[in-house]
This record gives sequence, C-alpha cells and structure tokens, in this order.
Amino acid sequence: MPPPPVANPALDLGLLLQDDHVMVAAKPAGMPTQPGTGHQRDTLMNALFAQDGRTLERLGHQRDWGLLHRLDRETSGCVIVARTASAYDAIRRQFERRTIDKGYLAIVQGRLPRPEGTCRQPLAETLRGGTKVSVIATAGEPAITHWRTIASKGDHAVLSISIETGRLHQIRAHLAWLGAPVLGDRVYRSLLPPNTSALREKAVTLFLHAHSIAFDHPITGERTSVKMPVPERFARRADEVVGPGWASKLGTSTPA
Repeated sequence: MPPPPVANPALDLGLLLQDDHVMVAAKPAGMPTQPGTGHQRDTLMNALFAQDGRTLERLGHQRDWGLLHRLDRETSGCVIVARTASAYDAIRRQFERRTIDKGYLAIVQGRLPRPEGTCRQPLAETLRGGTKVSVIATAGEPAITHWRTIASKGDHAVLSISIETGRLHQIRAHLAWLGAPVLGDRVYRSLLPPNTSALREKAVTLFLHAHSIAFDHPITGERTSVKMPVPERFARRADEVVGPGWASKLGTSTPA
C-alpha cells in the first residue's frame, strides 16, 4: 500500500472552493497533480496535505487521498478534491456518468477546419520515446472534444473547449490532429508532419488552462460552478498573438 503524499508547506497553492465535503484547488502550470517519478514533494497533493493532511489521509489510497481527476503538469486550472468518503464516491459517479462540465482555454497555432466544432476521434495510449501519449486509433477509446474560437489572428487562435471524456492528453491530441496544436506543446507538435506551420513557434510553456468546472454538490445536490482566473502568462501571450480584445468575450473568466 503506497504511503500518503508528504506534506510540503513551502508550496503555494490557492483554493477556489472549500467546505466540509469538497474543495477545488487552483493548480498552477508546472506543478504535477500528484507524486510520481522525480516529483515526490512538489505536487498539488503535497501542497494539499500541508493544508488538510489529516482529512485527506482518512480517505486512503483506495480513494486516491481524495483526488478525483488530474491535469497535465504544464496545464493550469481547477482540480476537485473530496474531503469525505461519501463526497468522493458521489463525485466519482458524476465523472463516470459524464455529468461534470469541464471548460478549458487554449492558445493554438495552426489552421482549424472551422471556427467551432467537435472532434470525436478515438484515442489509444502508447509509448513514444519513453513518454506515454495518446494517438488517434480506430480501435481506441471514445473521446469527445468541443471547441469554439474566441479570437484569432493569422494562424493563432484562442479557443474555448469543453470535453465529454477525459482521455490522456485528450485536448492536446485532438487539436494536434486537427492541425492546430496547443501553443508550447512539444510532445504533440513533434507528431505533426514536418511542413506544418505550427512547428515555427517554439514556446516553452503549454498554453492550456482548465478555467472552469461544474458539478452537483455531493451533499446538497446543487449545481456548483467554479472558475479559476486566467493566469497572467496566458493572458499576456494571448494579447500578443490575437490582440487584447479576446478577454472581453470570456464574461466572468477574465485575467487575474
């Protein structure tokens, strides 16, 4: 049985929501979600154990110490963590039934086939150069990604994205397949044909942000919607590539 994550009070992590049953953490880009090879003390769960370790430890490894889903290390955004076993089980069922609404923002480079649409290409996990990735595969798992262009200029665009499934790197794999990978995505950009225009941009940060999540509260049943402000680095880069007007189209999801 793996031990619980080690508490690390040196990590700075904000909470977007917290009550007796559930919390939503604001994960910064560059922070892994949970401990793994090479990252035993610098993850979101290490930070949460410093804040609420006694509560999370009671959930045990069988409930993943309360962690209900994950974001890629370079993706910022909302992460739901349960504080009680009953809350964990209730929200887990919502994930299984696909009633959790997850909203993302992405800066992409390339040419999408149309301003908005849905990608339903199945995805299968495989190893490429020692890294686990998702690839389009007829016999893969179902994957559904919806996108809408908020603003565009040249071959850059800011997209609003929602997903019905949660496959490994789903958004990144689908957008790359569509011809407009997420800016800074070195993994999926490398899988594109060599003449693709997206290869020209060599951003060092992944510009993908999980800006909102909505779920039924595990106790009250009320629909609960949480949003994380757009990180400054994301907003600044979007201003550079499509112009500052994009932010006015986000409603309450404005840059911090």
